Amino acid sequence: MKAIQNIESEVFVVDNNSSDGSKDFFKNRFNGVKFIWNKENIGFSKANNRAVKHAAGKYILFLNPDTLVPEDCFEKCISFFETHPEAGALGIKMLDGSGNFLKESKRSFPSPLTSFFKLSGLAKLFPYSKLFSKYYLGNIDEKQNHEVDVLAGAFMMIPKKIIDSIGSFDEDFFMYGEDIDLSYRIRQAGYKNLYFADSSIIHFKGESTKRGGLNYVRLFYKAMSIFARKHYGNKAVVFNLLIQIGILLRAFLSAVKRFIKWIGMPVIDGTVILISFWVVKLLWNLYVKRDVNYSPNLLITAFPFFTFLFLLASYYSGLYDSGFKQKRLNHSTIIAFALLLSVYALLPERLRFSRGILVVGSLVAFILMTLIRWRLVKWKVIERDEKSDEHGQTFIIGTEKEFEEVNTIMQNAGMEERVLGRVEVNVGKTNATGNIEDLKQLLTTYSIKEVIFCEGELSFKKIIDMMKISKHVRIKFHAADASGIIGSNSKKISGKFISADKKIKLSLAISKRNKNFIDIVISICFIISFPVHLLLKKNPQHFFRNIFDILLLNKTWVGYALPDKQLPKIKEGVLTTTGIPAFLNTLPAESLMASDKWYAADYDVWEDVKIIWRGYKFLGT
Repeated sequence: MKAIQNIESEVFVVDNNSSDGSKDFFKNRFNGVKFIWNKENIGFSKANNRAVKHAAGKYILFLNPDTLVPEDCFEKCISFFETHPEAGALGIKMLDGSGNFLKESKRSFPSPLTSFFKLSGLAKLFPYSKLFSKYYLGNIDEKQNHEVDVLAGAFMMIPKKIIDSIGSFDEDFFMYGEDIDLSYRIRQAGYKNLYFADSSIIHFKGESTKRGGLNYVRLFYKAMSIFARKHYGNKAVVFNLLIQIGILLRAFLSAVKRFIKWIGMPVIDGTVILISFWVVKLLWNLYVKRDVNYSPNLLITAFPFFTFLFLLASYYSGLYDSGFKQKRLNHSTIIAFALLLSVYALLPERLRFSRGILVVGSLVAFILMTLIRWRLVKWKVIERDEKSDEHGQTFIIGTEKEFEEVNTIMQNAGMEERVLGRVEVNVGKTNATGNIEDLKQLLTTYSIKEVIFCEGELSFKKIIDMMKISKHVRIKFHAADASGIIGSNSKKISGKFISADKKIKLSLAISKRNKNFIDIVISICFIISFPVHLLLKKNPQHFFRNIFDILLLNKTWVGYALPDKQLPKIKEGVLTTTGIPAFLNTLPAESLMASDKWYAADYDVWEDVKIIWRGYKFLGT
């Protein structure tokens, strides 16, 4: 809206039957916007065309909703059109949520070979090659204006007279390929498609469909097949054949990745741990304790058992969740190692073999597991976990008023402990942690992991220009008068939206797994120490009934104070998030709901432990 303040304009928003409450959310907002609510997902092309039928402007801009635009962007584009009458369509330099250039900003038409190179992964291996990366025009400078073949539908500005002449998006394309087809028809009509590098927008990308998976490849293949049949005639047979080969190659690689991700990594780790123990045992016998003979039967039993414990501990600590993160491997190894030593210490003397073999074997296994993962990441068989570290320190960049707004949102989401301080945006003012002119130095000094830019005193244009402050710092955005904070660190993963209603950790598989695990551990501890509880509890029969209900997975120690379909589902709790049973809660419903939301937003097993400790006297109710 700020980018059209000086332009006579109209804005259409088309919703393809969203299931997230968008219609209710926008009911009384943005009165100047014309909303079109589709009753089903009719696809990208049809949705845009519904708005085009009502549009009256001299220029039509197709713009994705997951974008941020600088305030002078549209004026620059229109001015460029006015001085380039040969321009049939204008695309723009697009950046992801971290400020990295998106190669989809400029593309060539999909010939059989260029499509094969893209689908087979060769374009990714040689990103600047004129041959292999022709699809993304990798050899063309992203900082210069160029004539190109294809512009991205995420930002595509076209004079209305051209759309009236050649038509809008072809509705045979459901998703993908419609922008290629329209770009092709614009060229056929004698106009040029121009890539405009004098302004940049942020395109968070990847919010409409999961990229890289087989479903994405299937949709892309279908779009390319429609395009080939429509425009290439007899060449379409060869085109489709090469694409089919590319599909099969991508499917094979995807199957390998999926196997390693879900089954292969534990198998690889188990093999590595077993081999590490055996090799260390042999070397131990040769160079450390030559006079000790270890029982073969004992080692055949012990090594697989300790390997199983290692894998079990790693699983519950989240090692096999999506993506590789070195910190997660370190954390898992420490937990697994502590468990191994604890179990080893409990063994009778006659069953112990050598603590040294256990320690050195675990260390060797950790080194090998790290090296294997690094290699698999380099080969792109597995991906790094690019999701944000939730415990990273955060700077809020804005005025005092903007800082308070963002800090309130962070508090409501249970994330206030992450905010280290404020960076003042007005040069010369010093009533903050630092000033924006010293931002790079501040990030280094305080080891900041995340910055939140506040739009208001700072324009979106200024924020976009400042985005490449550090490749190690995550970036999020808060727009003036907005109710949340947005950000996306990579086109490969979903972006983040932080608000008071945000469900964060309890919706994760590892959180649910750990919650069940801590329930069982605490219940077993209560059973082991049952004589103590017989003395302390007025109604020990109810207490032990609750224990067995939890062990049978019928209950949890800590549940919600009120039922809420919007929160991740958990079982009925003996206690609630307020620390007392549900029937004792006398707080207003709003307070109980807030307590449940905060609990779910920043769930941690130690929070359960603290609630159970504080509410011990109620555990027999």
